[in-house]
Amino acid sequence: MAEANDWNAQIIAEFRANAGKVGGNFAGAPMVLVHHRGRKSGREYVNPMMYLADDTDTNTIYVFASKAGAPSNPDWYYNLTSAGATTIERGAETYQVGIRELTGTERDQVFAEQARRYPGFAEYETKAAGIRTIPVLALQRS
Repeated sequence: MAEANDWNAQIIAEFRANAGKVGGNFAGAPMVLVHHRGRKSGREYVNPMMYLADDTDTNTIYVFASKAGAPSNPDWYYNLTSAGATTIERGAETYQVGIRELTGTERDQVFAEQARRYPGFAEYETKAAGIRTIPVLALQRS
């Protein structure tokens, strides 16, 4: 777990130093920092995530609880869905968002678009197939 925390800390520092831009594996990808509080621990967390901007609503972005196709959802997913709202850093802005989980056709269409743009997400879906459906959350500026 310490390795993941160090890796996240490096991405967060780079994101903040460059108004939301990062290099390495995420060069050119849209990134957001999502703040959340542990639903059990009460600790504050920040996770860097790739996102997909809504094509018609500039106040909405989508994040994907892929966990690289692991058999379980990431902890941040449970923290966000239980909270219903949070703060994000997008580019040089920090603002509040409401959280809504997408289901059915809406979820499938948004995930398919992310997988089309970033084929790694298609690989994650294949790894998780038959075990879980990767959740998609809409984060809408409040």
